[in-house]
Amino acid sequence: MLLQDFIPAPDVREFVQLFRIVHFQFEKEQPLPFKAYPPRPEQCLAFYPFDTEVVEYPGSGIQVKHLPVVLYGQFTQVTNRMIGRNFLVVQIVFTPGALYRLTGIPSTELSNCYVDAEIYFSSQIRFVNERLEAAANYPAMLDIVTDFVRSLIKQQKKTKLLVDDACLQLLHNQQKLTVKDIAREACLSSKQLERKFKERTGVNPKLFERIIRFDKAFRLRNARPDFDWLRIAVECNYYDYQHLAKEYLDFTNLTPTAFHEIENKAPERQFGLIEGYYS
Repeated sequence: MLLQDFIPAPDVREFVQLFRIVHFQFEKEQPLPFKAYPPRPEQCLAFYPFDTEVVEYPGSGIQVKHLPVVLYGQFTQVTNRMIGRNFLVVQIVFTPGALYRLTGIPSTELSNCYVDAEIYFSSQIRFVNERLEAAANYPAMLDIVTDFVRSLIKQQKKTKLLVDDACLQLLHNQQKLTVKDIAREACLSSKQLERKFKERTGVNPKLFERIIRFDKAFRLRNARPDFDWLRIAVECNYYDYQHLAKEYLDFTNLTPTAFHEIENKAPERQFGLIEGYYS
């Protein structure tokens, strides 16, 4: 069983934050758990060579299923994801702005969307998925998706702007950055920044920063269940527990404790695995 993030090759690192491979196999008698997938700061292309997953939007009850290759943008809400018995997903997690540069698709079109990747890419995407199905091992899978990204880079639709660097700085910077700070880094007015930022990430800078901080708290809780909620709040730069609890309510409709009661039953928990931090 595997749940691991991989650092991309140097020549694609400008566009790819990480590659992630998740592979779970369940016996016939094992019940199949679902994953309550919280918002996280990522735009992703996901390949499912074997069993696909069913994605449900809890608020509406809408389900999306039977998609072998999926493109999804920035989520601001929880989705429930049900997997199959032989579940393998190979994900390309793009750096902020990279998907827009590679495809020309405004990221606002993909926010909270889980869609058939063939709509936005050629049928080549199917061939990549077939190659992943036939791959001998995980390193071979990484080679396949790396080559695919290289082919996209050769045909990229948009040039890089300073705002792309500002998006990435916000994702990785440990210090608190204001919208004015980011606008100054990108040489834009606040209004120009918001428009360009949405174009590249699907959300405005303030919401993106909130999602980054929420994701950090979510992962810290999973990594250190011995930490109390106040410590997690403080370490993730929330004012106090109430501030953290409000963010959980906004993003998951649940309290921190209630959401992690669900999270503790996620598929990876069956194998003693947890997701790591973005590096």
